[in-house]
Amino acid sequence: MLYDALLTEEERNLRDEVRRFVRDEVPADLLRAMDRDEIKFPYEFIAKLAKHGLRGLRFPKKYGGRGLPWTAEVVAEEEIGVLGMALGCAFVMTSIVGEALHVFGTEEQKERFLRPIIMDTKIPEEALTEPRGGSDFFGATTRAFADGDIFILNGQKRFVVGAEAADFFAVYGNTNPQAPPHERISMFIVEKGPGVEVEHVYGLLGCRGTGVGRLV
Repeated sequence: MLYDALLTEEERNLRDEVRRFVRDEVPADLLRAMDRDEIKFPYEFIAKLAKHGLRGLRFPKKYGGRGLPWTAEVVAEEEIGVLGMALGCAFVMTSIVGEALHVFGTEEQKERFLRPIIMDTKIPEEALTEPRGGSDFFGATTRAFADGDIFILNGQKRFVVGAEAADFFAVYGNTNPQAPPHERISMFIVEKGPGVEVEHVYGLLGCRGTGVGRLV
């Protein structure tokens, strides 16, 4: 737990706000149903986060965030974390995928993808882990080939949290196998649709109820 002496007044207020959210807005029945794998994704939880303005806390206000520092978001994550890893993952994915969009995305991409995952209930997920290399960025075997002004991706991803619920994925692919490891990998925003197959296959301990699956 972060000591009060290390927190600003703004961060302490946020901590108390998120603590109330956890206490008052997340029913115990939801956690039990998730653990029994009776639901595949906590849509209600995401909707409540959006309603209370708790998605993408550190992103600029122009995209629906609060413009808070990293430390404030960590404070919020710590409070959400008492609900368990499953809802913790659902909470932080906006930040994980949103960071790439915010830093490297075009303005059009930010409006199309970043804003809806902060202000609305669009679901972003990260597709990194593969059957052979695990969660190894530089060992990714998924290939991405340029074809005119588009890329064609071929490969498989495993253990994708929220795979079935996702509206789009941040997919890591190898665009230049001959380059040094840190220059081989590119990230692509892949929307769910034709050519993207998702299967719910994992009832992982700690992640039940989040629709962990495979992406091919």
